[in-house]
Amino acid sequence: MTDWAVDVRGLRVMLGRTDVHKGIDFKVAHGEKVVVIGPSGSGKSTLLRVLVGLMRPTAGTVWVLGHNILNSNAALLAARRETGMIFQSLNLYAMRTALDNVALTPRRLLGLSRQQARERAQAWLARVGLAEHAGKYPFQLSGGQQQRVAIARTLAADPKLLLLDEPTSALDPELVQGMLDLLSDLAADRKMSLICVTHELGLAERLADRVVFMVEGRVVEEGLGGDLLKLPKTQRLASYLALRARAS
Repeated sequence: MTDWAVDVRGLRVMLGRTDVHKGIDFKVAHGEKVVVIGPSGSGKSTLLRVLVGLMRPTAGTVWVLGHNILNSNAALLAARRETGMIFQSLNLYAMRTALDNVALTPRRLLGLSRQQARERAQAWLARVGLAEHAGKYPFQLSGGQQQRVAIARTLAADPKLLLLDEPTSALDPELVQGMLDLLSDLAADRKMSLICVTHELGLAERLADRVVFMVEGRVVEEGLGGDLLKLPKTQRLASYLALRARAS
């Protein structure tokens, strides 16, 4: 057993002859918000896929919400029922309205009745500012609105752990600030643990209790969000932050 919401030890992932992870130790406390940053190809998104069982590591142990997910399918399914993930590709059902997309999750995972699930879905759409768009289909919504539907759908199942993979990557620049505000507000008033992979340093600064910096399959540096981003200890992180600042 482990006292952590997420407890990863000695994680190695190989794709062909490539070491995607090279012995990572990674922990997240209950209720903690952790943001993972780093250049493309450093293994950030792969880490999230390991945590939800979409990728099996070559070596290591992975505990999620008290379940050793590499031990059995039953443990993996138990962890999945309490974990929500929002992928870069939102995977909304094209032929379902926003309301029905959101209601589907609490019906399947929580066993709510159709009416209960729809009431919960309506409340969450209102929470993310989309109450008036409940009857629209994904193709009738903007990219930012679709992203909010995906967030509402995930949170409607009341997860204990939320995983976010580049939540602002598909948004136009003028929509990013609104998404930062929404995620910051949601994180502040919920006690779930959160792991967010992002290139958006503004999101990391506002959202993170702790920031983890990964490069080439290794954790190079980690620390309190504001402190780490303002006073990096390694030249590698300082160079990365300078590069991102010039790109923004």
